[in-house]
Amino acid sequence: MFSLALRDDARLAPLESWHAEEFAGHLDRAREHIRPWVGAGFVTVDVAGARATLERYAARQAVDGARLYGIWRDNTLVGGVMFTDFDAAAGSCEVGCWLEPAAEGHGLITLACAALLDWAFGTRGLHRAEWHCRADNDRSAAVAQRLGMTLEGVRRESWPYDGVRHDKQVWAVLAPEWRALER
Repeated sequence: MFSLALRDDARLAPLESWHAEEFAGHLDRAREHIRPWVGAGFVTVDVAGARATLERYAARQAVDGARLYGIWRDNTLVGGVMFTDFDAAAGSCEVGCWLEPAAEGHGLITLACAALLDWAFGTRGLHRAEWHCRADNDRSAAVAQRLGMTLEGVRRESWPYDGVRHDKQVWAVLAPEWRALER
């Protein structure tokens, strides 16, 4: 089975429908922490919802679209990264992430996203990768910066959450820029 070591105690691997119970347990630990920052359809409340989310991503991956990967730390699912959009024909993708509070501050998201970008640019030959986050999500914007992305703009009031519309930042890195970065 595919698994990529991120550090001695952490690994990245596909998050698939057979992980539904583990994913649901993880979401129980992460739900309120990630709810403001991820899409409403991602934050499920039970195993059936977790399975539906995983199956939705599996169906999109089957047609060379979105993909979902988990981050396990000490063999516990603590978060993940994904291609929320993947369009090989257009040469572009969007990368996203989530993490439960206990796993923050260890660089796991940056390492995992770098692995996705290496694959997207190196193996798949994409030209552009985007990162979208709420403008008030400083932690997410910091990841985009660490990945060498450029803030290209702000989409005003395009992120609805809890009855309030928030601005969304759009960050991006191009393949030549990614290859030029020293990592």
